[in-house]
Amino acid sequence: MAKVLIATIYSADPVLLAATRHGTDRLILLIDNKPDKEQEKSLKLIKDSLGRVIDIKTVKTDVYDIINIASKCVEIIDLCPKDDSISINITSGRKTKAIGLLFAAYTRCNRIDKIVYNPEEDKSKVVYLPKLSFRFTESQKRILEFLKEGSYENLSDLADKVELSRAMLYRNIKELEDSGFIESNKGCFELTDAGRIGAM
Repeated sequence: MAKVLIATIYSADPVLLAATRHGTDRLILLIDNKPDKEQEKSLKLIKDSLGRVIDIKTVKTDVYDIINIASKCVEIIDLCPKDDSISINITSGRKTKAIGLLFAAYTRCNRIDKIVYNPEEDKSKVVYLPKLSFRFTESQKRILEFLKEGSYENLSDLADKVELSRAMLYRNIKELEDSGFIESNKGCFELTDAGRIGAM
């Protein structure tokens, strides 16, 4: 079993602190598709400091596309062996990357052990964030997955494709819409950003 830390990065200090406290075996860092000099300098410092004792990998992501960031992070989590202990640290880096990583952790909350934030103004403090999750019934999952992949002509067609009665479909659609996972657009239902993340 390996201790894996997935972290956002801009400045090196929060990542070095988190990796040391966590007793990390493998460090996965989210860097920008086009890292600036500060991010490259921080990455070099981390590799020079920890690279001989732990495995360090980088994954390039968009900077502001939270859905893309979350999707990449879900892929990272899914590729980790099942017995790995995975922690998330959202201290360093851009807020959009931290939000994307956080959403990925919510999508795969059963795989995540800890979600951590280290306040930069008090390096001795550790804030453990709650492990929230998207909770869907099997019917709601099928609806989200179908809306993500397909199209339909009307609600009867959608009910047939997801194998639900129209009454059950209406109830599930209403709950998903009230929760902000889907929205109606000219009589058709579409995934919101939250729905796209939940359907990962």
